[in-house]
Amino acid sequence: MRIPARFTAVAVGLSLALLPALPALNPTALSAVGLAPARAEVQKPVLRIGAIPDQNPEKLNRLYGLVANELSQQLGVTVKYVPVTDYSAAVSAFRTGNLDVVWFGGLTGVQATLLKPGARMIAQRDIDAQFYSVFIANTASGLKPIRNVKGLSELKGKRFTFGSESSTSGRLMPQYFLSQAGVKLSDFAGGAPGFSGSHDATIALVQSGAYQAGAVNEQVWKSNLRNGKVNRAKVQVIWRTSPYPDYLWLAQPNLDQSFGKGFTTKLAKAIISWRASDPEQKQILTLFGAQQFTKVNGAEYKQIEQVGRQIGKIR
Repeated sequence: MRIPARFTAVAVGLSLALLPALPALNPTALSAVGLAPARAEVQKPVLRIGAIPDQNPEKLNRLYGLVANELSQQLGVTVKYVPVTDYSAAVSAFRTGNLDVVWFGGLTGVQATLLKPGARMIAQRDIDAQFYSVFIANTASGLKPIRNVKGLSELKGKRFTFGSESSTSGRLMPQYFLSQAGVKLSDFAGGAPGFSGSHDATIALVQSGAYQAGAVNEQVWKSNLRNGKVNRAKVQVIWRTSPYPDYLWLAQPNLDQSFGKGFTTKLAKAIISWRASDPEQKQILTLFGAQQFTKVNGAEYKQIEQVGRQIGKIR
C-alpha cells in the first residue's frame, strides 16, 4: 500500500525534531532504534627514540632498529627510531617534543636538559661514567706520542680536525685539554680547526692525510681497529685524555602522562636490564660497545656544563 506523501513528510519532521534529544538516550536505547554511535578508535601513542649521529648512518639504523624492537617487546608499546641530521637537530627535536627519548652525548644531553626542565637522565653505559678521547695523528705528520697534556702544544701549526661541533668526546673535552696545553683554535694551520661531523669521518680524514691530527671518541677508535678500518701504518694514537662523563639516555618529562603512570621508571629499568645472555640484547650491547647500562648520576655532568659554558657551547 502506498503511503501518502503528507504522512511521509510528517514522519520526517518528527525525526528531525527528536534528533536533539537522541544524545541524552543511553547506548542501549539508541541501538534499539538502529542509531548507536560509532565507537571511536583510540590512537595509541608511539614512543619516538632518537640519537646523535656520531657514527655512520648504516650502523645507527641497525643499532636503533634493534633498540626499538627490544623496547617495544619489553614495554608493550610501539617504538619508532627517528633519525636526525646532526647533533643540533637532536637537541632541537627533544626541545620541541618531537623525540621522546634520545641517546645524547654529555654536552648535547646537558644542553637538552637545560632547555627542557624536568627531563630525566635515565641510563648510561658502564663505560660512560669514565669516558676517554684519544688524539690521533697521521704517521707522516712527524707527530709522536706524548706523555702528558702539555705535549699537545706540538699540535700548533698542524692541520687539525674535531668531529661534530657539539660532540663531547670529539670537540668539547679535546678543546678543554688543548686549552690546558696553551693551544687556541687559531693556532692550527689556516687559523682554525676542521669539523668532520663524526668520529668515523675524523679517523678517515686523518688516515688519508687530509688532516695531520684529530680528536676522537676512544670507543669508536677501538671499534674501527676491531673492524679493520684503521691502517696502523698511516694513523696512530698520540695521547689518551683523562676521564670524564659522557653519553646518556634522556627522557621527556611527560612520558608518564602519555604512556601511563610509572612508564619512565619502567623504561629505565628495561634499558638497565639488558644482558649479553640474551641474543638480541647482546647485539645491542655489542654495537654500543658496552657490557651493560647503569643508572646516571646527574651531578657528574656539572663538569660538562662548566666546560660547555667556558667554550661558549652553553650560554
